[in-house]
Amino acid sequence: MVLMALGALILGIIGGAFPAVSRILSPLTAYSQWILYLLMFSVGISVGLHKGILAEIRRHHIKILVIPLGIIIGSLAGGLLCGLIMHYPLNQAISVAGGLGWYSLSGVAIGNFAGVKLGSIAFLSNLIREIGAFFMIPFLSRHFNSYTCIAPAAATSEDTTLTMIIRHTNEETVVFSVLNGILCSAFVPVLISLCY
Repeated sequence: MVLMALGALILGIIGGAFPAVSRILSPLTAYSQWILYLLMFSVGISVGLHKGILAEIRRHHIKILVIPLGIIIGSLAGGLLCGLIMHYPLNQAISVAGGLGWYSLSGVAIGNFAGVKLGSIAFLSNLIREIGAFFMIPFLSRHFNSYTCIAPAAATSEDTTLTMIIRHTNEETVVFSVLNGILCSAFVPVLISLCY
């Protein structure tokens, strides 16, 4: 998945660098909002396919909100701190951090709100967060408790990084990981839009 994302990014850069190719691909950028809606629809389908989610929510009650709430607050605080350190507009820094690792959505959404440059920054920073999660999860599982493995994954804890979480934690953590991914994914568009 990570290699596919990096490959798509490199192909996009190459395609954009050549005028003949960029003219052919320009209709895609014109319909990026519709592509974003299609992406959100597919995420909704993946949430609906998770059997037993409602039963787990009823079983754990309010405890399921602690991890996603901590991840969201920590991510936004990190974005705020980075914005202050780098003298970047705070709403833009917070919106990039509000992507919570979901690089495909945050790149397009922020690009629509604030332009291609910030959309590219959002894409790359959230892609780096996901790649970093693959390396951090084994370390966190060895040196901390299993729930800390969910934090670097953020919104990706229900899909791409879930395999690492399954490999390095236990069954209950996997349930919390899926629920966290669903909740964080639901909040990403809200967090980004609140910044503009």
